Amino acid sequence: MMKIGVMPSSFRVPFKDAIILARDLGAQGVQPYITGGEFSPLLSKDERKAAAKFIRENGLEISAVCADFGNYFYKEDNDAEIHRMISMIDMAVDLGTNIVTTHIGHVPDDKNSPVYINTVNTIRKISHYAENVGVSFATETGPEMAVILKGILDEANAKAAKVNLDPANFVMCAGQDPVEAVHILKDYIVHTHAKDGIKTGETTYQELPLGQGGVPFVEYLAALRDIGYDGFLTIERECGDDPLKDIKLAYDFLKENLKKLY
Repeated sequence: MMKIGVMPSSFRVPFKDAIILARDLGAQGVQPYITGGEFSPLLSKDERKAAAKFIRENGLEISAVCADFGNYFYKEDNDAEIHRMISMIDMAVDLGTNIVTTHIGHVPDDKNSPVYINTVNTIRKISHYAENVGVSFATETGPEMAVILKGILDEANAKAAKVNLDPANFVMCAGQDPVEAVHILKDYIVHTHAKDGIKTGETTYQELPLGQGGVPFVEYLAALRDIGYDGFLTIERECGDDPLKDIKLAYDFLKENLKKLY
């Protein structure tokens, strides 16, 4: 059965306070950002162990870590950025999780374009390292259609190259049915975000509380179940005046729909 998690940053409070809120909500896991602030690769090994211990002591697991620090995948000379991502993969290992998620930026349809080629090569390089340490390197869905992302991952041909599926990004940015996307990307999905929203124009969108946007969650959750996915639905709320209220609404919404599903 799928599990419910939350991104601590969505609470918009200090990290330890967010962990307490996630625990009290009833969540089973958390997905922290690890690119800066209280949680970054600058933490010592002892500090990483202490943070992981605090999370576990509150009955939670780290479902994944999020490592976003700019769009560098398309660049031919990006060794420094690749090494920075590798340091975050090492941090994930120290924290006891085996999934690192990131955004790769918009990739054009043209397989012969330098952006496409460099993106594939960068994913391949990072994923080969990730595989050696037992970590999945999961690209978050976003601006491109699912079939384009699948083609990129197929071409990268790396066992650790996976997907963090965000259904709202498909609705808000790509204009794609998330249910269709699940079936296209089924062999790659290792983590998901629980987020909702609508597309408001050619290049504009609006994130909304879960269940109030364009994601067909009943069908979407059923599709995840049908492909055998039993990982996390990690709540992400990037806007709104009352994040705790919206996260609680999302948790209750997911819990109710998962009960109906199993």
